[in-house]
Formats: sequence, C-alpha cells, structure tokens
Amino acid sequence: MARITKKEKSDGLYKAILMLKTEEEVYNFFQDLCTITELRAMEQRFEVAVLLNKGMIYNDILERTGASSATISRVNRSLSFGAGGYQVIFDRIKEEEQA
Repeated sequence: MARITKKEKSDGLYKAILMLKTEEEVYNFFQDLCTITELRAMEQRFEVAVLLNKGMIYNDILERTGASSATISRVNRSLSFGAGGYQVIFDRIKEEEQA
C-alpha cells in the first residue's frame, strides 16, 4: 500500500483538524469538507476497523456493516501493515475507558 510522503501532502488539512476542540466542531468541519458519501465511507471503514480489532470475522462484519469484502480486506491490511493510526486511536479509547 503506497503511503503519502511528507513532501507529497499539504500539512494544512492535518493542522486544521488538530485545531478543532469539540466533537461538534469536528462534526461540522467534516460536514463542510466531505460529501455525505465520503463521510459514510469513512465511518464505515472505522466501524470495520473497530470490529476487526475486537476479533470479529469477515462474514459477521459484512452482515453488520454492509461493507464489501474488499473494504474489510483493505481495512485489515491497514490494521496489520499501515501507519499505526488506527492503533493510536484504539489505545486512547482503551485508556479513556479505563479512566
């Protein structure tokens, strides 16, 4: 899976996201930035990642989320060989739940 290098991307978007302070601000920003289809796709991929992280099998995830097997497979590759972004979130969620 190809990664975007630092030189290839603009930091502006990522810095803007870091400036958001509340869930409502994040929600509103992404509503303005993305189409409904794009948002639903990202939401679905995140739900698939959560379920894979919990050990759920492909068929159950497909049935529960409606995600294609290609989407589930792509998310699984990201979990296994990606940049670690999902794991950072999962670790922070776990920390928050334990607090």
